Amino acid sequence: MAICALGYLGVRSDRLDDWSDFAGRLLGMQTIDRGGKALAFRMDDRVQRLLVSDEPGETLAFLGFEVSDAADLQHYAGRLDAAGVEVHAGTGALADRRFVRDMIWFHDPMGNRVELFHAPMIADDPFVPGRPIDGFLTGPLGMGHAVLHVQDIEVMMPFYRDHLDFRVSDFGLKPYGLYFFHLNARHHSFAMVGSGQQGFHHFMVEFRNLDDVGQGFDLAQQEEGRVAYTLGRHTNDYMTSYYANSPSGFFVENGWGGRQIEPETWVPHETHDGPSFWGHERLYLSEEGGRKRLRDMRLDAAARGRRAPPLVECPWLYDALLREGRG
Repeated sequence: MAICALGYLGVRSDRLDDWSDFAGRLLGMQTIDRGGKALAFRMDDRVQRLLVSDEPGETLAFLGFEVSDAADLQHYAGRLDAAGVEVHAGTGALADRRFVRDMIWFHDPMGNRVELFHAPMIADDPFVPGRPIDGFLTGPLGMGHAVLHVQDIEVMMPFYRDHLDFRVSDFGLKPYGLYFFHLNARHHSFAMVGSGQQGFHHFMVEFRNLDDVGQGFDLAQQEEGRVAYTLGRHTNDYMTSYYANSPSGFFVENGWGGRQIEPETWVPHETHDGPSFWGHERLYLSEEGGRKRLRDMRLDAAARGRRAPPLVECPWLYDALLREGRG
């Protein structure tokens, strides 16, 4: 696939101090001061994965997707231009701010800014986490995944699937439309929530150690209103995670143990068990506003014996644990 990973994302926020504490102390990212007007955060050997700019708005500023080869930028620029999408070449100054060699950018049908880039810059010094963790699962899988609220699936689906070659992993239609897309072996790097709204729903970071998720959950529970979803496990990607309310109002999923797939042989399908096997109680919702409905779906899945396959049936996870010396 030419577009191979979610490489970085940007947020507009004038709450830089809050973001420094949230991303550094709670998530465990390394904080980099970009001169008072912005904060950048590292997760690995890349110079930056998350950029928070000192601007009002408290929302997603851009999504940055990596392409495999430099020629892919022109390929997608030509395809998008032919479809009537205005495509901009990234200036040298913009590429420098993103710490990449070359890039293009455009807007999707809902106005979200999307950047495609090639050749990210690798840092000279090692990653130093903001709290003691074993690190994040990144590399060829990218920084994690990003999820958008979508007003009209019928418009957004063909844009990402047909113009950008995002591949559908699976989808669910109840209690609302959920569509998941993969770019590599990570079960999904991008998803859409058919909420009828517009904006950023959440991004996910995956830890290498389940205890790092649990210890972060303990830290989050010390702050009033920080936890948005309690600890739980998703039905489609088997991720064990909790969701935190970010300083900008959207969520950040803190996960471990996400499913990896074989992209070339994967067959997309509809799921019927709801978003979670257990947990993920939506603390931000009222009972009438959807919290009870989602809880009932989990209880129904449990009553039908629905669960993730045992570890021995997840060779990808078993092999990963062996490589880390925890098998």
